[in-house]
Amino acid sequence: MSNFVKQSVKAENAPAAIGPYSHGVVAGAFIFTAGQLGLDPTTNALVPGGVEEQTRQALLNLESILQAAGASLADVVKTTVFLQDMADFAKMNAVYAEFFSENFPARSAIQVAALPKNGLVEIEAIAVATTK
Repeated sequence: MSNFVKQSVKAENAPAAIGPYSHGVVAGAFIFTAGQLGLDPTTNALVPGGVEEQTRQALLNLESILQAAGASLADVVKTTVFLQDMADFAKMNAVYAEFFSENFPARSAIQVAALPKNGLVEIEAIAVATTK
């Protein structure tokens, strides 16, 4: 029998899940977040202003999930960024740099055909669990 423990994370300050999934999961020494769109947590609607504002809100949502799990953005070791249009990469990257300024996590950026709610960007993260 395995000693593996999996614990779901629900963040009160993040948008409600729009499907049958958890905001995040703590598994062993890691926290895996669900992908976050630029949704306003109070309205569950995309924030206005384009890819920059959606990126900022997606990262704020990730931060809320990590805080609910006892971690922070400083504990992130890997992100995956999904863009509706790779032409938005530079705009996304400029906002991303406001949140990660040194000791950067590893990152992948991928253009996708579509995102839920017609979002322009979605970001997921893997972080080291600092507390339990």
